[in-house]
Amino acid sequence: MAARIYITGAAGSGTSTLGRALAADLDLPFLDTDDFYWAPTAQPFTQKRPVTERLALISAAQLGQGLDGGWVLAGSCDGWGDTAIAGAELIVFLTAPTPVRLARIRRREGEKFGARIKPGGDMEHAHAQFLKWAASYDEPYFSGRSLTRHRNWLSGRPEPVLELSGSMPLEELLAKVLARLAAL
Repeated sequence: MAARIYITGAAGSGTSTLGRALAADLDLPFLDTDDFYWAPTAQPFTQKRPVTERLALISAAQLGQGLDGGWVLAGSCDGWGDTAIAGAELIVFLTAPTPVRLARIRRREGEKFGARIKPGGDMEHAHAQFLKWAASYDEPYFSGRSLTRHRNWLSGRPEPVLELSGSMPLEELLAKVLARLAAL
């Protein structure tokens, strides 16, 4: 059976970047939870798909590889997607300091949306709210996706968990994940 890996962490920790690199290295499909979580809309990231629809779309993408096919799923299935990661042989948990994550988010969103997130843009408010939400990840009592919630969830998982700093160079992260996979 081909490898099945789930990569998770805070927004801006590098889950998608590592996921794409790992999928390319292993010649597996890369699946980003955001592509399934959010409905395609003119202003992105504003309308959530129903959970059943998200799970059906992920399942179809995974099963498209055949019963023994592998995949790399990256992002957050926190609170809704345990069935999407069923069969994963490894969970990779990325952490990164808040200033690093926020700088990455600003850069990524700027490249992707340009003037739309700047003052007067149609996504200005949504971008500011996203940054505020992402900055709260390390707060122990934050009610959304948080480091505390992630750690609690991971502690109950049966799959092996590899925790890495998303601040490491991509090549180093990739080497550590590949070494862990080889050891399974």
